[in-house]
Amino acid sequence: MGIYKSLLAAKKPLQFVKVLTWTFLILILVTNLGLAVFLSKYAERVLLEKQKEFGLLLSENLSHQIFTRFTLPTIIGYGQISLRNPEQFTRLDQVVRSTIHSFRVREVRIYDPAFRISYSTDPNMVNRTGLAGEGVKRALTMEEPNFELFSQISGATALFRLQLRPGSVVLRGFAPLRMERSFGPGVKNPIMGILEFSQDITEDYMAVVNFERLVYSTSLVTSLVLFLLIVTILRRVDRISAERQAEKEKLLRELHQQEKLAGMGRMVAGVAHEIRNPLGIIQSSAELVFKKAKADNHPHTRIIEAIYDESRRLSRTVNDFLDYARPRQPRMDVVDLCRILEQAAVFLEHECESKGITMEHDCPPGTRVLGDKDLLYRAVYNVLGNAMQALSQSGVTEGGLIQVLARPADPAQARLSGEDGLPVEGGPWLELSVRDSGPGFDEANLDKMKDPFFSTKDTGTGLGLAIVTSIVESHGGFVVLKNHPESGAVVSLLLRQAPADTKTLAEAPAAPPVAPGQ
Repeated sequence: MGIYKSLLAAKKPLQFVKVLTWTFLILILVTNLGLAVFLSKYAERVLLEKQKEFGLLLSENLSHQIFTRFTLPTIIGYGQISLRNPEQFTRLDQVVRSTIHSFRVREVRIYDPAFRISYSTDPNMVNRTGLAGEGVKRALTMEEPNFELFSQISGATALFRLQLRPGSVVLRGFAPLRMERSFGPGVKNPIMGILEFSQDITEDYMAVVNFERLVYSTSLVTSLVLFLLIVTILRRVDRISAERQAEKEKLLRELHQQEKLAGMGRMVAGVAHEIRNPLGIIQSSAELVFKKAKADNHPHTRIIEAIYDESRRLSRTVNDFLDYARPRQPRMDVVDLCRILEQAAVFLEHECESKGITMEHDCPPGTRVLGDKDLLYRAVYNVLGNAMQALSQSGVTEGGLIQVLARPADPAQARLSGEDGLPVEGGPWLELSVRDSGPGFDEANLDKMKDPFFSTKDTGTGLGLAIVTSIVESHGGFVVLKNHPESGAVVSLLLRQAPADTKTLAEAPAAPPVAPGQ
C-alpha cells in the first residue's frame, strides 16, 4: 500500500509537468504567431507606403510632363485643348507612354471635371462615363492625391501560392492634374482633370509574401524547437521503467524497418537484373513472331507488334536503371572517335531515312580520345538518339537536320562559352558537338536536363542525359548543354585528347546499345 501511494504521488507532479508543458507550448505559439502577424502586417504597410511614395513621384512627373510637353505647346499651337483632335490625342499619348516607359504601370486615365474619360492608354476607354470611382471623386473634391489597393487574392491564400499572375495586386493612384502656371499668391493652380494610374505591384507583393512565409515558418520552427526542449527535459524527468521499455521497443521497430527497407532495395536491384535476361528472350521472340506474322498478314499482327514494342520499352527502362545504379569504371584506352561516330550513324541511318532526317557529321581523321570505346559509344548513341527524338517530338521530321562536329577545344574559350566551366588545366581537349534543327532546350529547364529522373517527354525514365553525363564525367570530361543562336539544341561532349604517338583500338562495338530513355 505504501509503494502504491508513493507511485501515485510521483505521477501527480509528472502530470502537472505535462499540463505545464502544453501550456508553455500554447503560449509560445500564440506569442510567436502574434509577433509574426505584426511583422507581416508591418512589412505590408512599408510596401504600401513605398509604393505610395513612388506613385506620388510618378503622378508629379506625369503632371509636369503633360503640362510642359503637351498643354503649353498645344495651347500655343492650337489655341485650345481638344483631345477629339487625333493629332492632340496622339501627342498626349506619346508624352504619357514615354514617361511611364520601363515602369510597371498597367493603365493611365485622365478624367475631366464631369468624370468622363478624356484620355486612356486603353483606347477603348476613351469618352466613357460612369467609371469614376470614389478615388477620382475624392481627388477632385479634396484636391489631394489618394490611393486604393486592389487584390484578386487574399493574403492567406497568397501564402500557399508559389507564384502569382501579373496583375494580381494593383495599386491605383488618383491625383489632381493641375496647371503649373502661378495665378497669384495664395491662389491654387486650377485643376485640368483627374489623373488615375494603375501600378502592378504583384512582384513586390510576392517578395513580401515570401518574407511572411519566412517569418511564419521561423516562428513555427522556433516554437517546435522550444517545445521539443521542454519535452526532452520532461522525458529526462520521467524515468519510469514502462516508458523506458517502450522507447527500447520503438528503437527496435525502427531498426527492423530500416533493415526491411535496405533488403527491399537489394531485392529490387536483383529483380531488375534477373528481369533483363528473360525480357531479352521475350523481346527477341516477339520480334521473330512479329516479322513472321507481318509476312503472313496475320490478323493479330498489331497485337504482336504491341507486345514487341512494350518489351523494348521495358528493356530500355530496366537497362537505364541498372546502368545508372551500377556505373562501370571506364578503361582509358586510345579510341578513334570518328569510328565510334560512324558506327552510331550506321545503326541510326535506317531510322533517319524513315523519318526524313538528315544526319551530317564532320570528324577529321586522327581524332582520338582517351576512354572506354563501349561507354563512349553508348554516350554518342544516346546523344544522337535524343536529337532524333527531339525532332520527332516537336514535329520536325521531314527536312530535319542533325549536325555532328568533332574538333579540338580551346580550354580558355570553352571555359568562357560553356555553362559548366571547363578548367584550363587537364588538356588537351576534344569537343564533339551535336546540334539538331528542333526548337531547342527550354531555358527554364536547362539546368535540370542532366538531373536523373527529369524528363520533358511523356515516356522515358529521365536517365538518358544523366547516363551520358555520368559516362563523360567518369572519363574526366564535361557535358555542356545550350541552345544555338539560330535554332536548335547543342549538346557538347568535351573529352581528353589522346597523345599523337599512341596506337588506336581498331575494333568498334558490334551492336547498338539500348536506345536512350531521356
